[in-house]
Amino acid sequence: MVVSIRYPLGSFEPLVEPTLEDRQKFMQQIPSIVPTLRQIIMKCPLPQLHMPYREGGWSIQQIVHHLADNDMNAYLRFKRALTEDEPLASSYREDLWAELSDYTEVPVENSLSLLETLHFRFLILLKDLHPKDFQRTMRTQVLGSITLDIALQRFVWHNQHHIAQIRSIANRETVNLHKE
Repeated sequence: MVVSIRYPLGSFEPLVEPTLEDRQKFMQQIPSIVPTLRQIIMKCPLPQLHMPYREGGWSIQQIVHHLADNDMNAYLRFKRALTEDEPLASSYREDLWAELSDYTEVPVENSLSLLETLHFRFLILLKDLHPKDFQRTMRTQVLGSITLDIALQRFVWHNQHHIAQIRSIANRETVNLHKE
């Protein structure tokens, strides 16, 4: 697998028929997302939060705010799929959202706190579900019909994907700072 700056983890590859243990492993990753982000970000000087991870890419600050927006949307889509018959999951222009003022003016800690609270609620919801609940579906414009099993996997992968991007900026800039 070729590791790229844009997709440091490679593309998303779902487990089509995850076991109960697989599902538990995905859920167990959720509580570590915010502490991992905080650990990486606290080592970054403030100017580094505004540096893009690649040319034309988002800054650390934009990525963190994107994670909060994306995870809120994912949580709501998940709840709709639990309470409606194959709802159409709304999409949004994440590229344009990243250009709005809240992405540049709001400190990353606000989105980290939001993620922490949101993940806490999401885990409570997930832990109470029966295995058959994970077979419920939603429709997306890009992916078509997907199960909540796949949605959970994408949720975790998406967070890990962006954590890897943030880590690449932090590591690259730390090395550059030590060379000077």
